Amino acid sequence: MSTTTTQRPVAATTGTAWVLSLCLIVAILEGVDLQSTGVAAPRMAHEFGLSVTQMGLAFSAGMFGLLPGAMIGGRLADRIGRKRVLLLSMVVFGMFSILTALVWSFPSLLVARVLTGLGLGGAMPNLIALSAEAVAPRRRNTAVSIMYCGMPLGGALAAFIGVLSAGDTAWRHIFYAGGIGPLIVVPLLLLWLPESRAFETESAVARGTAVEPKPTLAVLFGEGRAAATIEIWISYFCTLIVLYFLLNWLPSLIVSRGLSHAQAGVTQIFFNAGSVIGVLALGLLMDRYKPRAIVTIVYVGIVASLIALSGAMTMGALSVSVLFAGMCVVGAQAVLYALAAACYRTEFRGTGVGAAVAVGRLGSIVGPLAAAQLLAIGKSASMVIGASVPVTVVALVTAWLAVRHARAD
Repeated sequence: MSTTTTQRPVAATTGTAWVLSLCLIVAILEGVDLQSTGVAAPRMAHEFGLSVTQMGLAFSAGMFGLLPGAMIGGRLADRIGRKRVLLLSMVVFGMFSILTALVWSFPSLLVARVLTGLGLGGAMPNLIALSAEAVAPRRRNTAVSIMYCGMPLGGALAAFIGVLSAGDTAWRHIFYAGGIGPLIVVPLLLLWLPESRAFETESAVARGTAVEPKPTLAVLFGEGRAAATIEIWISYFCTLIVLYFLLNWLPSLIVSRGLSHAQAGVTQIFFNAGSVIGVLALGLLMDRYKPRAIVTIVYVGIVASLIALSGAMTMGALSVSVLFAGMCVVGAQAVLYALAAACYRTEFRGTGVGAAVAVGRLGSIVGPLAAAQLLAIGKSASMVIGASVPVTVVALVTAWLAVRHARAD
């Protein structure tokens, strides 16, 4: 009897670690692809003769695909399972990332990035759901943060590949890496990644009671969930405006201040290193202290880091500012992912999180495009960065309000 009692927790812990490790690997691969366009942007612009407006469109093209990808991927996850949709999404973004390396013109680049975004969008809600459902509710923030730190790790890997890939046409190596990696990992996940036990339990109950799936609008706005959904959506939208502006334009803005492409790549690595620190630290803090206090601290940190970044001119000052920007901005996004997972029950968590991710992707479209327009009319890099501060304040208020809807089950 005692042997059985001691073995079961060990087995459960091992299974949880296994799921989170596999989700972390997928998140790293997704992080490579999400930041690949920003890392490759200066050399892509040189090869194809792109204006700042065209670069903004190239950055946002993948986000156009992410929006329907997240909505469809989250909804399908609640019907056929998190694992199946994750595998399909990985095949899609792997194939079209490779296609991005083979583009021959600006229109073909846009098409490749939109199609890549479909797969990337479908993967994220399932990674969040698998991570959140692999642990007890009291460890949900930590679990989602462990998974999500793969995103900045992947971004750092993309920046590292960019630094190593010398030459104006070597930017294609980043997209080859971002495409081949997922296609290699898919068979391994097919064999070794278990489906969410919470999803399987809820699915069995639904089949036994013959309950029809709720319509999407009922999931998002029914039974008192309207306020939580709207608050999460606004915070996602505003936070992703800031995040994707930095992810896509940071290397180009740094080069515009007289630094080299290699130095811009190094600062991108600092951004992602700070992101890993912030994501892990905030996930642990959210599970131990009052979430509203942590939310307030991280968004105040975003404002402070943006102000510092707008005035930094030397390599040292830029590196420190970028490090803290990564800690706070990406850390805030990880907090929001965990918060969204906590606001919806298991049977429609994929739909709720997928919708939040999709709406947030509108912000990831707006951010790069707005920055492109500001730069096109002659605004300085400092003014463009400073314009993100009011958006951050809105994200803070709505995230702070959404905390009250988090579930304890």
